[in-house]
Amino acid sequence: MPSYTQRVLTLFLAVVVSLSAGILLESEVLGASAKPRLEPLVRVVDLNLGESATVNLCDGLRATVKLLDLKETRDDIRNAVRRAVTTVEVNGQTVSLVSSTYRLPITIAGVQIDCPITEGYLQNSSKQNAWGLEKDARLRLWPAGSPLVKPGTFVYPVKQRWFATDTQMANVPCFVDGGEVPANKNIYYHYGLDFGGAEGLIDVVAATDGLVVSAGEEKLSGYEDSPVATRYDVIYLLDDRGWFYRYSHLYKIADWVKPGRRVEMGRKIGTLGKEGGSGGWSHLHFDIKCRQPSGLWGIQNAYAFAWEVYQRQYKPEIIAVARPHHLAWVGQTVELDAERSWSRSGTIRKFEWTFCDGTSATGAKVRRAYDKPGEYNEIVKITDAAGNIDYDFTVVQIHDKNNPDKLPPAIHAAYYPTFDIKPGDEITFKVRSFRTTHSNEVWDFGDGSPRVTVQSDGNANVHDPEGYAVTRHSYKKPGHYIATVERSNQRGHRAVTHLHIRIGIGD
Repeated sequence: MPSYTQRVLTLFLAVVVSLSAGILLESEVLGASAKPRLEPLVRVVDLNLGESATVNLCDGLRATVKLLDLKETRDDIRNAVRRAVTTVEVNGQTVSLVSSTYRLPITIAGVQIDCPITEGYLQNSSKQNAWGLEKDARLRLWPAGSPLVKPGTFVYPVKQRWFATDTQMANVPCFVDGGEVPANKNIYYHYGLDFGGAEGLIDVVAATDGLVVSAGEEKLSGYEDSPVATRYDVIYLLDDRGWFYRYSHLYKIADWVKPGRRVEMGRKIGTLGKEGGSGGWSHLHFDIKCRQPSGLWGIQNAYAFAWEVYQRQYKPEIIAVARPHHLAWVGQTVELDAERSWSRSGTIRKFEWTFCDGTSATGAKVRRAYDKPGEYNEIVKITDAAGNIDYDFTVVQIHDKNNPDKLPPAIHAAYYPTFDIKPGDEITFKVRSFRTTHSNEVWDFGDGSPRVTVQSDGNANVHDPEGYAVTRHSYKKPGHYIATVERSNQRGHRAVTHLHIRIGIGD
């Protein structure tokens, strides 16, 4: 029988292990194969055309769904899928669902339903089945009126306004060095969420409570069968649902974030940047992976979750949505669409467009063509029944069919802070151009002040910490302001972008 001294020593060592290496205790509880402690509200089913399934919803009720039709529309520049529409029968009622590309679930026949992915996005993708889809389409279901993600278990992962700058969301073909390349037929359809922002200034926070599985090059043992892949700029967290959260391109990972540590939802884990495979524009890449109906690890599209929790946290009255971006040849007609805009009042009374050529139009959808290559950034202003207004911008990249190798320039801009700015507060503006080192960027801050000229490196060195050109500006009066910045290449092709800045007013 062990002596008293031996028993005390054993107990002491156990306490030391528990306190200093709580890593082991957490990893034993939340290993990659451990049973989740929190049940997701979403239900997921993969179907082939003509196939049906009965789904047990999170409230105990059932829904029967059948995939009736699938139509995927591709462009003639890259043969990229630009729109995928499924026709689905839900409890005997028929509905059309557009797959991802800034789409939210639709309520019909007692359920909320969306279609995050279809098989066409996997056919010429540079990412080998990141979704874990092995059938024609995936459907996700929730009870009508249910939250999409359990309240109190998820927060918005960046400390900035919704659509404060450029974004790339699921199923949108990704920019390469600031824009799409017509000659590149192997397409990176984005599968996570890219939140653009000001490099080194925007806090990235844990979207959920969770376990740090990897931080930089360090990784917790026992997670070989998982989606975790280490990189110097990446954090993976595992939440109680058994979902893995990836945070990429971080300018800096917080010093305390180490594998095995438990993270509290909303706590800062890093700073937004452009490290790793960012393409040179500063943003947070955020994605979620979990087991899919195929049994494979695959993406759990987080756009609707981000939309829902942003509204919970910040309670906006109105949100303009004019995304995703467009790609076309000179002379082709492009349809700009702001119908996905939203107002708490339920009614948007006016859609007013202002174009880069100085012309304007009204209506939720407008069609136009462009006679010169470049990157255009068209403004939509929406006004609801209560008089609230908001702005968004749609990027239109126009290429010359006769000279497809002569790529037009592109541009990214961001500002900080994005919340609670008062008259006289100093705002930091950052801009970087792509595909040109000719000329300079020119800012017009939209308040009648003199224009300001700066010069970024043109993305000559992707990870250059000085790659973005920085300037600062203050607004004297409250109001909504549209800041414009542009740069031209040696052929006179222009890249333009805009930012919406609120001074002394709420959301």
